[in-house]
Amino acid sequence: MNRNHNTLLGPWIRRFLLEHLISERNLSSNTQCSYRDTLSILLPFMADKIGKPIDQLTVDHISTDLICQFLQYIEEARHCKIATRNQRLTAIHSLARFIGEHCPDHIGWCGEIRNIPFKKTTINSLPYLEKVEIDALLASPDCTTIVGRRDHALLLFLYNTGARASEAAQVTIADLELGSSPAVRIVGKGNKVRYCPLWSTTIQKIKGLINNRKPSEPLFLNRYGKQITRFGIHTLVERYVNRSITKMPSLAKKRISPHTIRHTTAVHLLRAGVDINTIRAWLGHVSLSTTNIYAEIDLEMKAIALEKCKIIGKDNTIKWNQDPSLMEFLHSL
Repeated sequence: MNRNHNTLLGPWIRRFLLEHLISERNLSSNTQCSYRDTLSILLPFMADKIGKPIDQLTVDHISTDLICQFLQYIEEARHCKIATRNQRLTAIHSLARFIGEHCPDHIGWCGEIRNIPFKKTTINSLPYLEKVEIDALLASPDCTTIVGRRDHALLLFLYNTGARASEAAQVTIADLELGSSPAVRIVGKGNKVRYCPLWSTTIQKIKGLINNRKPSEPLFLNRYGKQITRFGIHTLVERYVNRSITKMPSLAKKRISPHTIRHTTAVHLLRAGVDINTIRAWLGHVSLSTTNIYAEIDLEMKAIALEKCKIIGKDNTIKWNQDPSLMEFLHSL
């Protein structure tokens, strides 16, 4: 890379997206899209602020002040949450680290960019459904129709596996193991593979979807016979939540998405006595600390634990100033 290429931002971004993210890091397609989207927003913002065409932007144009303005723009003008703001900053940090590692001339600049801090965000309680609520949701599709049977199978699959929407969309028929120990192969974040057991009810519903189809085909198809997308799964869940509200009004008070069903799976497994490490493997969490969140949010289990710790009987505790032996000792000092 010549001196001009060391300075121009364009060649660095091309190498970052095509070489680093794909060849070197092998990041998931969702992460690649997230980083690409960040740069597609950042570059026009920079060009407008600096007054130069995008192809003439240099590495030094990415200043800490400009990045801080960009992050403020993300929150205020685009009305993004702090979590999204921090996600965009993660992509910028990664780009700065890549440039700094490959060009010593930019090490100082890299350090300045990577020192831009993440904004602290409040951690909201994770929403999940009670058993009667998930039962109402599963009962909402009309199983007398082909579409209804597919939707019921998909909702049941999400609850059974705790899969993310993107994971469920990528499952193929070949990923199913329907033998003596039925399970499904799921590819999660970072292309990490896990196997999740399937209930007999789930298998029964899925078998109705895979008759005379090739193993390489996606398990869940949309109305056009193509692979369903994660956005399609989100829309599907929202549609059946709205249908279920009349029979289960409590659903209207909750913001429900496919990820809510994932949380529900974790909480219900925990209530059933499944150990936390098994749940971690079930959901595909890298860290056990992530799974421990479910133990903290489950009010029912907290109430049970509190009941077990409840002190039964009369409180025979003596106040310190009414204990004769203690007072006698204190007076002797």
